Amino acid sequence: MELAIDTSTAIASLALSVKGEVQAELTWHAGRSHATELMPNIVHLLHLAKVEIEDIEGIVVAKGPGSFTGLRVGVSTAKGLCFALGVPLVGISTLEVQAFAHAATSLPVCPILSAGRGEIATALFQMQGENWHRLIAEHITNVDALCSEIIDRTIFCGEIPPEVAQGLEQRLGSKAMILQGGAFLRRAGYLAQLGWKRLEAKDYDNPATLQPLYLRKPSVTMKQGS
Repeated sequence: MELAIDTSTAIASLALSVKGEVQAELTWHAGRSHATELMPNIVHLLHLAKVEIEDIEGIVVAKGPGSFTGLRVGVSTAKGLCFALGVPLVGISTLEVQAFAHAATSLPVCPILSAGRGEIATALFQMQGENWHRLIAEHITNVDALCSEIIDRTIFCGEIPPEVAQGLEQRLGSKAMILQGGAFLRRAGYLAQLGWKRLEAKDYDNPATLQPLYLRKPSVTMKQGS
């Protein structure tokens, strides 16, 4: 059994799976309360699935990009459980998790998260035949630069700021399929699927060296007199 943990943004999600097939899943609005809500919800999920924590044989964590605090909580919790249980750990891009939900369309999928300062974190993925490909790696950009990279009709998903969605519609027209409503949610079930592929291949991450994918250094406010 695998445990998938995603605390990348205000929307958090957990899943328990067996060889990537979801057995129980929980998604909720954590806001900035990841540190206090994550472990109680892991315990709750184990209870729902009627399993013990010792039944977990692998940990999958969304490694970012996302909020600095959320990612720090998720990755550190995943590492702690990995060491305590003696099981392998795999880190998966948060943007890839967001995109993978729409892999079956076979269209290019462009996940988007706000990066602040008027910028966005994004990447580009596509299912080609039976293989899932990362066409453009995770990076920070702006709407104008992103639109210049789009050639074909593309699905845009994720927690897309309204002004970004408007800019995509204006610049790309019918090339942009912007998903709204419940489609913006990231489900840990997709994280579990992606993670199982890595676990099955024994393509593990080193718990001692795995770090969140921030893409940008956190802002640091210096105290007066320092």
